[in-house]
Amino acid sequence: MEQRSGDVLQLHDLRADCGSCFGLCCVALPFAASSDFAVDKAAGKPCGNLRDDFRCGIHTRLRDKGFTGCTVYDCFGAGQKVSQVTFGGRDWRTGGREHARRMFDVFPVVRQLHELLWYLAEALTLPAARPVHADVRRVRDETERLTGRTAGELAELDVAAHRQRVNELLLRTSELMRAGAGRKKNRRNADLIGARLKGADLSRADLRGAYLIAADLTGADVRGADLIGADLRDTDLTDADLTGAFFLTQPQLDAARGSAGTRLPTSVTRPGHWAA
Repeated sequence: MEQRSGDVLQLHDLRADCGSCFGLCCVALPFAASSDFAVDKAAGKPCGNLRDDFRCGIHTRLRDKGFTGCTVYDCFGAGQKVSQVTFGGRDWRTGGREHARRMFDVFPVVRQLHELLWYLAEALTLPAARPVHADVRRVRDETERLTGRTAGELAELDVAAHRQRVNELLLRTSELMRAGAGRKKNRRNADLIGARLKGADLSRADLRGAYLIAADLTGADVRGADLIGADLRDTDLTDADLTGAFFLTQPQLDAARGSAGTRLPTSVTRPGHWAA
């Protein structure tokens, strides 16, 4: 496959580096007491577990302490970008209230842009999508330039409009990847919550935005499926085959359940909490 070295590096670079971030996800984002979080926290309020060095005080015990939601979150590298580039290494604690507010406003914007960069970078690794690679590179470069704008410009950015443009390319990529799949494989935005899909043939299926919460996909064939935006919270992927599935992110996989027999695409790693 024809591929620039930069296309390979993109996926590696779009991973969170908490050591270079000021704990932005632990402050900027809100969460509510639920099965994912043990307590309520308002946006802009530091989590009670955040230490003075911007590290999590219970990082190795998050699941045991009721903070599963933290373990399935990924900023795609936006945290270090905002901390070290957009705001030049000036943290939210020492920059004043207005500085902190602007940092918290910008972080979700850059996070969305970095997620789009992840999908675009993956699209460039898919051989079947070669007919759109030139357009993907162009939009990827444009998206990357957007992440380098000033804090004021980022705060005013219409991310939804840009996401729509990117999504059109990702849809074309999906069609090329799944060419030949029958109509029965279209499960886009489907309500499959708790569905019994043990051993189901979902190969090359369109599962974009599908609700697969607590669904049983034990032993299912999910090879070559489009999983962008699919909700895999508590989905049972034991012994399922996801080889070649695309647009699957690590946070999605971390929210699911699986086993040593679950076969995965190379773009993600097997979650440490899965059963051996």
